[in-house]
This record gives sequence, structure tokens and C-alpha cells, in this order.
Amino acid sequence: MAKADNPVSPLAPARFPDLPVIDGAAFAAGAAGVKYKGRADVMLVSLAPGTTLAGAFTRSSTRAACILDAQAKLAAGGDDAAGAAIVVNSGNANAFTGRLGESAVAEVTGAVAAALGVPGGRVLSSSTGVIGEPLPADRISEIVPALVSELSPGGIAAAARAIMTTDTFPKGAAAEVAVTGGRVRIAGIAKGSGMIAPDMATMLVYIFTDATLPAPVLQQMLSDNIDATFNAITVDSDTSTSDALVLAATGRAKAAAITDAGSADGQAFSTALAGVMRDLAQQVVRDGEGATKFVEVRVTGAADVADAHRVAMSIANSPLVKTAIAGEDANWGRVVAAVGKSGAKADRDRLAIGFGDMILARDGFRVPDYDEAAASAYMRQPELVLTVDLGLGDGARTVWTCDLTHRYIDINADYRS
Repeated sequence: MAKADNPVSPLAPARFPDLPVIDGAAFAAGAAGVKYKGRADVMLVSLAPGTTLAGAFTRSSTRAACILDAQAKLAAGGDDAAGAAIVVNSGNANAFTGRLGESAVAEVTGAVAAALGVPGGRVLSSSTGVIGEPLPADRISEIVPALVSELSPGGIAAAARAIMTTDTFPKGAAAEVAVTGGRVRIAGIAKGSGMIAPDMATMLVYIFTDATLPAPVLQQMLSDNIDATFNAITVDSDTSTSDALVLAATGRAKAAAITDAGSADGQAFSTALAGVMRDLAQQVVRDGEGATKFVEVRVTGAADVADAHRVAMSIANSPLVKTAIAGEDANWGRVVAAVGKSGAKADRDRLAIGFGDMILARDGFRVPDYDEAAASAYMRQPELVLTVDLGLGDGARTVWTCDLTHRYIDINADYRS
């Protein structure tokens, strides 16, 4: 008996946003039957000649064949004057598949290169889904000609749906920013719901802009913004074998080229890019498998930023904290425990813990006017803020997570069946 689709997350946006057309980028989606029946499971993106590329990828030591291939291609540089392409399949991660995985990547990217007339070194692929199963590359290659014939600048929404696995909604975000000589647009899509604890990238994310940026500047902006966005989220503390983020700049806007990340134009663009990245990252958390609560963890007063991040992620990844949130239990003692186990510098007598605007504990003890009823009432809200001040320095970090419900177990206990 076929499994029922997951219900849409209660934290989902009202609808998929209206994303702007990015001149020089065209999208198509099709059904190859990689795993799913009766739905699109392959996305193709064609990028105009002159497009520059940047990327960030999982640091997992068991990363997938497509990740290794994409990293090598981006490191090699390639010819920006040539076109480029991205092909993505859902349902199969093509990870831990050895030489079969490598040949599958070569077959799929080769088919796309031939169909679009672009160099093979400019075709990046991604795969997401079950680990350890050979990728049926022939099924993907067979539909490449049809995908090419259906490429459309307005096809980004369908592309976002094609890359979903356990996601309950497609994820998109956009921005527009004024720079010298005109305005530039940014549009991005992402997939991710479980196995979310990124390390220099996350899930699958594709961001496109019509701005003109040299590849090194594009890469710098991506790298500068990743720690406070995609590296600041967690659903379940599990880093994927297949996390990838690709950023493409087509150079088709009429605005002047941005050649310096530190210039006024560079800073304006980077700020807009960070907003898109943060929006997509938070949507992934809102679609966390089984999630019913969206949680922001704010840590201040740490000895340094690294310690702030350690504390924030220790809280955000704690099963005891996350299950208490799911049960709407104001168990702030579990936050204390998560701080203590983080490995960061901490002093019990300087610590302050809050839920929303309420300070619950300070200076090593529960506050005298602690109100359990008020704290419990706060926990019933769908969006929560947990605050921790370590009282030691200026280090700060904000991360985002979700609760841990029995639905997460239901989804993952029979993921392959």
C-alpha cells in the first residue's frame, strides 16, 4: 500500500512566492521515475554564456559522487564565456555508490552537456534521497531532450517542486537591490526537511542573480554569508552526504559590474543575498520533519563567536530541549544542561536564560518572581525565542531549529519503504 503524502507543515508560508525572472536562466522539470511515481523528480537549469558560478558543499567524509564532481569542476574554473547548466534529481542520493556513482554522474552531466552544447566541465549535478542505492542514470538521461525543449525563464516554481523529497512545501525567496547603473535581481530555491545539520552548505540550494560578478567575488560573498544563514540551522543534528549550494550570476542586468565585495555596491548586493539565504534557511527549518514549532535560539555574552555558536547549536540540537518544546513544557533546566555540555566557556553564576521577553533564571538561580503559568503559556505559541546570555564577553550567534515530535520518527522509521 502506498504511503500517504506528508501533511503540509503548519509552519509553512501561505504560498510559494512570486519569484522574479532572472535573465539568462531557464528552468524545466520532468518525471524520470527515479523513485517517485507520478511526479516530477528532475530539475534542469540552463545558464547563459558569461554566467559565473560559486558553491559550497558538505564536508562529510562520505559525500556523494555528484558533490565530488561539482567541487572539482568549480575548483578547475572552466570558461565563464561558455554556457552552464545544473541538473538535479530527487529520490536517490547517489552516495556511497562507488565507481557506479561516478559513472552515473558522468552519464547524466554528459547528456546535459551534449543536449545544451555546453562544456561538460560547466555542468553541475546534485542528487538527493536514499543513500547506497545505484542511481538509474539512464532514466534521467532519457528525459534530458524533453527537459531542454521545455526550458522556460518562468519555470523556477516547477523546478523547486521537482527537487523535494520529504519536504511538504517548495521553498523560494527573492530580493531586488539598487546598484550603480540599475537594479539587480536575486531568486533562490531550496529543498530540505530532514538530515539537516549543515557544514559549509545545506540541503540543496540554488540561487540565481542577473548581476555581473567575477567568480572570486561571487564566491567570497557566498562564503561570507553562509555561517549566519545555512550554517545556523538544524533540524536533527544529522549532516547529509549531499548538501550543496550553487550560486550563479548570469551578468545580464544592465547595472554596472560588481568587482569589489567591499564596495558600496558589493555590500548592498551581499546584504540582499544574505536575506535570500536566511529566508531559505529558515523555510527549511519550518519544514523540519514533523515540526510544529519554529524556534530561534539567541546566544549572547559568550567569550567569542565560536563559543556562542557551540552553545546555540547544543541547545538547538538537544533532543531533550526539542521534545520539551514539542510538549509545550517550559523546562528551562534542559537549556541549562545543553549549555553545560556544549564545551564552551560558561559560568553558572553569570548565566541568564529567557523564553521570549521573560527572564527565567539569572546569576545561577531561578528568578524570585518566576511564573510557571506564564512560561507554560508562552510555550504554546507556534514560534518561540529562547535566549541565553553567558555574561562572559561579546560573542553572539542566533540559530534556528524546530521541535522534535513523534511524526519525525514516523517519517524516518520507514523512509526507504
